[in-house]
Amino acid sequence: MLKMMTYFQGLSGHQSVPVILDFPRSPQKLQSTSEAESETSMSEASSEDLVPALEAGAALYREEEKAAKKKEKKSKGLANVFSVFTKGKKKKGQPSSAEPEDAAGSRQGLDGPMPTVEELKAALERGRLEAARPLLALERELATAAAGGASAEELVRRQSKVEALYELLRDQVLGVLRRPLEAAPERLRQALAVVAEQEREDRQAAAAGPGTSALATTRPRRWLQLWRRGVAEAAEERMGGRPAEGAEVPEGVFLHMGRTMKEDLEAVVERLKPLFPAEFGVVAAYAESYHQHFAAHVAATAQFELCERDAFMLLVWVQNLYPNDILNSPKLVGELQGVGLGSLLPPKQIRLLEATFLSNEAANVKELMTRALELEAQRWAEDVPPQRLDGHCHSELAIDIIQIISQAQAKAESITLDLGSQIRQVLLAELLAFLRSYQHDFNEFLERGKRLRSYRANVIANINNCLSFRTSMEQKWQVPQDTLSLLLGPLGELKSHGFSTLLQSLCEDLKPLFKRFSHTRWAVPMETLEKIIATVGVRLPEFSELQDCFQEELMEAVHLHLVKEYIIQLSKRRLVLKTAEQQQQLAAHILANADAIQHFCTEHGSRATWLQPALRTLAEIVRLQDPSAIKIEVATYATCYPDFSKGHLSAILAIKGNLSNSDVKSIRSILDVSTGAQEPSRPLFSLIKVG
Repeated sequence: MLKMMTYFQGLSGHQSVPVILDFPRSPQKLQSTSEAESETSMSEASSEDLVPALEAGAALYREEEKAAKKKEKKSKGLANVFSVFTKGKKKKGQPSSAEPEDAAGSRQGLDGPMPTVEELKAALERGRLEAARPLLALERELATAAAGGASAEELVRRQSKVEALYELLRDQVLGVLRRPLEAAPERLRQALAVVAEQEREDRQAAAAGPGTSALATTRPRRWLQLWRRGVAEAAEERMGGRPAEGAEVPEGVFLHMGRTMKEDLEAVVERLKPLFPAEFGVVAAYAESYHQHFAAHVAATAQFELCERDAFMLLVWVQNLYPNDILNSPKLVGELQGVGLGSLLPPKQIRLLEATFLSNEAANVKELMTRALELEAQRWAEDVPPQRLDGHCHSELAIDIIQIISQAQAKAESITLDLGSQIRQVLLAELLAFLRSYQHDFNEFLERGKRLRSYRANVIANINNCLSFRTSMEQKWQVPQDTLSLLLGPLGELKSHGFSTLLQSLCEDLKPLFKRFSHTRWAVPMETLEKIIATVGVRLPEFSELQDCFQEELMEAVHLHLVKEYIIQLSKRRLVLKTAEQQQQLAAHILANADAIQHFCTEHGSRATWLQPALRTLAEIVRLQDPSAIKIEVATYATCYPDFSKGHLSAILAIKGNLSNSDVKSIRSILDVSTGAQEPSRPLFSLIKVG
């Protein structure tokens, strides 16, 4: 039912795939960028007249290039260029590629003669990034010439050549940084050192101010910013790729983006971070770019009217998978803590999605439970016998309902635990409504289905359902006590009505036997009770398909019925004994009968120990002759059975024919100060009507 585990496995259970962090940029884009850079730089020139002159100089430079190619002569200076483009050891006193410009600036960036523009161009076209240092020296030389009063035409011509070389260098450097995992570590370090050096030059130029030079303003070049833009383009290309064939949409799209982001950022942490200078913030740059693309896609998806499945998937990613399985994954959590990526959606939109989710789930749960009850009631009406499981009648209804509730709970918790807490109250309210409907439909079945062959078996199966419901509420769902009482109410009524139905025929069989007590004026009470107990014993196997705990509860109901019917016969007012001897003899019979009932019921599973004093105390009241002693017994009895009324007491005292009216009135008055106003926890005398 849930797709959450699929997403999780897609993130953490995949095979390792080499990740190429690519910064794709077409030649047209590069050209546009170069032109944009040039336009930006020229717009900042100190003199607008230099712009057309600079363009003319660039055209002249292109003509010189063509002429140089036709000669096809190797310059002696080219050897000097290669002598300074070392790949391993550097000459003594020569700065490394990452050496601060201050250390090398005094030497113009090179040992030996300065290479020509043509030599630098040839080196850059072959990807020799070592040419960056002499190019920087050439740029500084140009500034010196401008300060020395060189002509504007000469400055334009020379600056055009320098800027053309910088375009070549920029494309080479950014080309390396666009696919950093494909580059050799040393070449990557060279490219990073060039960018770092250019950033230092930008800062120096900013600190020096615009000045009064006739040169066009070309700084800041902002190569670090260009690199970050390339990172964003790479993230967009990687995240926007097509998911694997057969992947469902949009689940497959989100899984692709989540897996790609996690794998790529792990590659950045493991392979790029050790090579990049700290000022680049390489992990933060990639993480922010990937996050922005992911968040933009999520926001775009959230704008649509989502079906329930897609809304749930969106919440799972926003609230669970993205923060927990990507941002807080073991390899990334330490690196991303200070980046502050935040959530994929704003809090207000998340709350709205969660409210919609809760509403949808409540409706779904209600519909599913209603349908399950309808199918169960249909089986009752069609006289379909229940299953037998371990010797007990079994219904799938409770299992179905518990599963519906549990799945909805787990679904909410798969988003956040807080949402799981919120939905719990919603689900319990729906469960209470269902249980009331269940009780109502079951009562109708009890009335209408009496002639069906599987009637008793289905009654037993539904009583057994109460155990599954009660166990889940008390142990699995940890329902608060007040809510638990509400939920158990309908189940208690269902069980009670079920017991009454199962015991109905037995009670009818026992009714004429109990009447023998009063009809024979208690002449043979032991024989009568033995027949009653024998009748019950014969019928007990009929209830063996109840769950064990309900067999015990049913036996308690039988126990209560036997005690209640016995008291009813004592209260018939047909027996009046005027001598103490007769009263003591009857009291002895009552005690013997009470012990027999208690022994039989306890032996067959009854735990109704609260019924034990019911008959024994009445026997004591019959036996006692002293009104004061009788008062004490009555007061104690009323404490045990708060529903014991004056009417019940008068019916018992009527047996004692030797009590005066004043004695009877005095004994009855004891109930005026007793706990008679207290509600009985278990009814006994409230079930007995007296005249």
